[in-house]
Amino acid sequence: MPIRISSELPAFKTLGEENIFVMSSEQAEHQDIRPLRVIILNIMPKKIETEAQLMRLLSNTPLQVDIELLQMASHESSNRNTSQSHLDAFYTTFDQIRDKRYDGMIITGAPVELLDYEQVDYWDEICKIMSWSKTHVFSTLHICWAAQAGLYYHFGIPKYPLDRKMFGIFPHKAEVDNCLLLKGFDDVFLIPHSRNTEVRREDIEKVRQLKILTSSEFSGVHIVANTNGRQYFITGHSEYDRETLAQEYFRDVEKGIDIRIPYNYFPNDDPAEKPVFSWGCTANLMFSNWLNYCVYQKTPYDLEELELRNWLWETTY
Repeated sequence: MPIRISSELPAFKTLGEENIFVMSSEQAEHQDIRPLRVIILNIMPKKIETEAQLMRLLSNTPLQVDIELLQMASHESSNRNTSQSHLDAFYTTFDQIRDKRYDGMIITGAPVELLDYEQVDYWDEICKIMSWSKTHVFSTLHICWAAQAGLYYHFGIPKYPLDRKMFGIFPHKAEVDNCLLLKGFDDVFLIPHSRNTEVRREDIEKVRQLKILTSSEFSGVHIVANTNGRQYFITGHSEYDRETLAQEYFRDVEKGIDIRIPYNYFPNDDPAEKPVFSWGCTANLMFSNWLNYCVYQKTPYDLEELELRNWLWETTY
């Protein structure tokens, strides 16, 4: 949350130049406050698990957040992972919300990365949703496959298959200073990855509207931002629980898949040991930064204005 000080105080200018979030007393007195509206398009198979992971992170701020859950109408989820009664009770479809507006949106990953985008059975529907998000959502987080899909749909960025799955907990660094999404991050921070494809730096750097915020010498590009501050594309899985990679590893071993032990995850690379949970602080910080700095402090109070005003802030990622 911002600190409230007089705009005449010398520190106000100094902190502002350092991108430290301060609010003048005059601005604070005229600030309208309401709950944030966030919609989660959950296309992960284990929907209940993903719900808990994301909501745990979204709840870690003083902000009040109203959350809705969205599913793909053009895709039938397996009852083995999520019951139909759960979907009927808690999820909506795009046709039901297309006239609504939201402060924030999260689009999750999905286990379809080895398919060409156009081969995914709900590709046409998710394209409609991503197009709709530009006028009906203030800020959107795209996670893992959704990050690759979003970069492809919005900017034509291709994905490439990896020789081996990017699987483990990898060290990352920021590539920009004073970034709102990365406020308070350590110089080196750890992020889980679990994917078989990648996007490449050279393709992203050709697009003027995109900026690489974080990366790893091991796992490559991590967070890409639209410089208008409205879209973030995150190739990793900060939301994962301690046991998520272990569950994926043991599942693949049981299926006879040639899978490496997740990098930097089990103590001494021993799957019998309890995994080290080393990314939780970073995950909580990133999601709270997004809600506060990237959404709450910038979204219009009246969401009808999303379509009426040109909400662009160059280089405010």
